[in-house]
Amino acid sequence: MKIAVIGAKGRMGQAMSAGVEQTDGLELVAQLDAGDEITTESLNGAEVAIEFTRPDSTLKNTLAVIGAGVHCVVGTTGWTDEGLDQVRELLETKPGVGAIIAPNYALSAVLAMSFAKKAAAYFESAEVIELHHPNKVDAPSGTALTTAKGIAQARREAGLGPMPDATETDPGGARGANIDGVHVHAVRLRGLTAHEEIVFGNPGEQFTIRTDSFDRESFFPGVLLAVREVSGRPGLTYGLDQLMDI
Repeated sequence: MKIAVIGAKGRMGQAMSAGVEQTDGLELVAQLDAGDEITTESLNGAEVAIEFTRPDSTLKNTLAVIGAGVHCVVGTTGWTDEGLDQVRELLETKPGVGAIIAPNYALSAVLAMSFAKKAAAYFESAEVIELHHPNKVDAPSGTALTTAKGIAQARREAGLGPMPDATETDPGGARGANIDGVHVHAVRLRGLTAHEEIVFGNPGEQFTIRTDSFDRESFFPGVLLAVREVSGRPGLTYGLDQLMDI
């Protein structure tokens, strides 16, 4: 299978390129980065493009790949509902072309998000702490946003009300972002790669789910799964969990 990597000079792009080159059955035919135009010619016969860039460029890149008739596997976070709608609309004009966009390709992170959603109905309180390297440009992370939204949805479906919180003043924002009623805290610290901790509480007990990616190579198995599946999934697939039967 012929593969292109978009964002090839970035740390994630370098890890993806190395993963492709080390995997039997895959051939790296194009490496594009900022300033390179994404066209049928520059994609060089790629069947699938792997996109890991920045939130401010990923939509344009994804639309260009789809416009060229190439399947796309996207790992850049920071997507909005409006951006996803644009991808869906373009895919409707490209029968047979698929795009997989996921907030996280680490298998442990996908499982953590799924487990959190299952646990949410059984606990009075829940909060999310995400920890990343200081070069990450978006906060909270896409993984944390997806986790929080999943928890909130599960709580609504279970008929649970607001979580207990007596905070009356917080001028510095110490309680973090409020995502559908779930507080999310972002840490940016040198030495970290990508980590998330989901904490649930009931009277007298606490349940913690934690996922840690210590190296960017941890994302490649999930990306590889998406690369192998995307051609059989026309249209937009959001979330790696859709491919994992969990």
